[in-house]
This record gives sequence, C-alpha cells and structure tokens, in this order.
Amino acid sequence: MSTVPVGALLGAAPAHIAAVGVPDFADVPRTAGADVTALDWRPPASGEPDLAWKLAELTAHARVEAANAEAVSRLLAVRPVWRDVVTAREALPVLDDRASGRRVLLHAGPPLGWDRMCGPMRAGVVGAALLEGWADTPEAAGRLADSGAIDFEPCHHHDTVGPMGGVVSPSMPLLVVEDPATGRRAYSNLNEGAGRCLRYGALGDDVLDRLRWMGGILAPALRSALRARPDGVDLRAVTAQALQMGDECHSRNTAASMLLLHELAASLARTENGPEVIGFLAGNHYWFLNFSMAAAKLSTSAAAGVPHSTLVTAFARNGVEVGIRVSGLGDAWFTAPATRIRGMYFAGYGPDDANPDIGDSAIAETYGLGGFSLAAAPAITGFVGGTVEEAVRISRDMARITLTRHEAYRLPLLGGIGAPVGIDLRAVLDTGIVPVITTGISHREPGIGQIGAGLTHAPLECFHKALQAFPVPATSVAATGVPAVDVSA
Repeated sequence: MSTVPVGALLGAAPAHIAAVGVPDFADVPRTAGADVTALDWRPPASGEPDLAWKLAELTAHARVEAANAEAVSRLLAVRPVWRDVVTAREALPVLDDRASGRRVLLHAGPPLGWDRMCGPMRAGVVGAALLEGWADTPEAAGRLADSGAIDFEPCHHHDTVGPMGGVVSPSMPLLVVEDPATGRRAYSNLNEGAGRCLRYGALGDDVLDRLRWMGGILAPALRSALRARPDGVDLRAVTAQALQMGDECHSRNTAASMLLLHELAASLARTENGPEVIGFLAGNHYWFLNFSMAAAKLSTSAAAGVPHSTLVTAFARNGVEVGIRVSGLGDAWFTAPATRIRGMYFAGYGPDDANPDIGDSAIAETYGLGGFSLAAAPAITGFVGGTVEEAVRISRDMARITLTRHEAYRLPLLGGIGAPVGIDLRAVLDTGIVPVITTGISHREPGIGQIGAGLTHAPLECFHKALQAFPVPATSVAATGVPAVDVSA
C-alpha cells in the first residue's frame, strides 16, 4: 500500500497535526510531510475505568473544591518560627522512657517493624541503642531489637520528621518549630552535617562521638542563643530569601544554613563553647534541612483532616515503602514499594550499591520546596544530575499537580512566580505527572552511609490506592462542615 502525501489530501497549504496518545501515531503523518506536534497525554488514572470514573466525579466537585480551598488556606496561614531546642523525651511523651519504662525509637516513613527494615535504618536503630546505653556493642544492639524489646513508631505520628533513616531516640536534641497564631508545634532532630552520619546508616565511634557532642555542646549553645531572641527565628523569611540565593531547601541548603547562622552568630559567640559551635555550623551546609522539614511538617499538618480535601499532607519513605497521607482521608497511609534514585554517585559506588528511596525529607516537596522549587537551584543539577533546563521543566510540571502557588516562596528563573504548593491527588492521577523529589542516596548495607544524591519520584500506586479509598461526597456544600471559602482565589 502506498502512502498518499498529506498535501494531496489537504491541498497546497502545509498540514499542522496534533497527535495524542501512542507516540507511533505521530510517525505516519510526519513521514508524509506534515508538521506534527506530539502531545504528552495519557488516560486519566492510568486508564483504569473505575478509578477514572471516580476521578471524573471528584473533578470540579463543589464540596471538594471548597475543602481544598480551606486546606490550602490553612497551610499558607502557618508562619513557622524556631522557638527552642529540647531533648526528645521532653518534647514527645512517647519517648519519655524514664516515665513509661518503654524503649521506643521513632523512624522515617510509614510504619515499619525491625524485621522489615532496610540496612541503613537498621544501622540507625543500632546507633541509637548504643547512644542511649541500651547496649554495649552493635551486635548486642541488634539482638535487643530482634528480641522485640524496642518498639518502633513513625516520626510523622508524633509531629516529627527526620531525614533519611530518621531515627530519633530519647536523649537526642530536637528543634522546636511553632506557629505563633495557633501554638501548634512540629519537631526535627539536629543535622549531623556531611560525611559519615547516622541518618545515612553510618556506624562507628566517630558517628556516636558527634552525636554526643551535639547533645552535650551544640544543643545547649543553640538553646542559650535562642533565649536572646524572644520572638524566635522566622523560618519562612529565611526560606524565602534562600530561594532567591540558589537553594531549593531540600538537597541544597547552602544559603539558608548561612542565613540561619547569621541570625544567631552574635549570640552564639557569647556562649561558653561559641567558637567551636560556630565553626561546626559554618562548615555544615546541610544544617537548615531539618528546619525546612519541621516548617513543612508544621504547615502541612495544619491542612490535615479537612473533610473531602484531596490535598496531600504527608509524603514519606522508610527505604522499603513510600507512603502518602491525604487531608480528607485522615491519618491513613497509602503505600507502594520504595523507588530507585537516578543520581550521581561518589567514586567507587553505583546504582547496585544504593538503597531505595528513604527519609521524611520529602515533606519539603509537599510544602512546595525541593523538587517543586528546583528551578530556584540551578547549581544543584551538577550534584543530583540533569540540566538547568530540566530543573525549570520540573518546576513547571509540578505546578500542574498542585492547588496553588506559595505567596512567599518565589522562583527567580520563572519570573518570580510562587513555588507550586499543595499536591492534589486528583491532578496527579489526571495528568500522570508524579511528584519529583531531590534526595540523598544511602548504601543499602548498614554501617556505610551516604554514597550519592539524585532525583526520584513518588510511585503512582500510592495515589491509586488513595483514590480508591476516597469517598465521593454528595453535591451539597452546606452539609460538609467546611467553612465557606472563595474558591476563585
């Protein structure tokens, strides 16, 4: 069969054709001389008929739109302020081992028991047990965990977030972030810096000595410096400025860390160990990450529990599974196997050495930072892989799956427009675009630590499961219990 030139069918005027669907659909008219634009389109909900129908029912639904407007309003209203540094047992009743007699550790991601933990998280548990004096050797700590003598709960269940393995034990210092208007609080541990760190699964005397120094020297100095600032430190202002200086406030926190140190340097210099503490913080370009995470947790928690809202309020990984929470679905987790990371590796390591995606730090993406603000941090592309053009494209793509833009967090390369914020369950499944995360890479074996950094994404399966569980509300807005909101805003 011969191919008829497109011009013979349509006359002398050149043909301009939009091809939708399978890429091969564009090849035939292009071969025949047409100017073909292939559109990146895929069927909603991955083409699953029942899910696609439910998605259609939720799209432009008055009660859902009102609920999402309320959830977004709550999220953006939060002004995270760093107030204090306290021990975990002081902040979180679940970790008050002296009162309860229980040995409890918090970890990153959805719920997970010792028997299913990946290598780097197991190393975090062992290190925490040694730090607390529950065991004298790594082998004894492993046996203790294996015996069931230690209970494990997710950080997220206690208004806390931790990067990578995210293990938090009773004596570890926590930073306290508060919303002055409501008194709501969120917490994170302190960042260990670069090199061999417990959060990445490294083990050894060097790792434990640093943690002991952080609890005994760093935390008291920070607490003392904060007392000189009765209003605390406005983390929203620091984040907004850092985005203008090349950070995305997840994997790159160079500017934010220096800005935060600038806020405290004078007060720290007057503390007993001021020069030592300032030296450590000046060399720790990751310091702000944990503040960014706690601020994001505080803000997204404010948006949780709004009936009928499809806004994603948590996104976390434990190295085995990835899980999301959705505002209108309460505290339920919707999980899928943890994804692999596309990235850059340290010399001597490669993809076969890498553990799957791990950590609570993806809470930054639910708050419009990290991968959603990648266009603000072109320098990071050399560290996580990719190009500046890809960074800009990713930030634009993330805007297609979010409900609004952050009024304070502006992206210079996109003309100063706000960072996309408020991941919408419906938009992810409608477009097939998944949230992109900037992250570090841990070695899959315990005791080794970080081996690189890169980009990964949330698996669609999490969103499929959440949509399956999402009830389609009746059409009346009056019965929702959600305050009236101008959804055109």
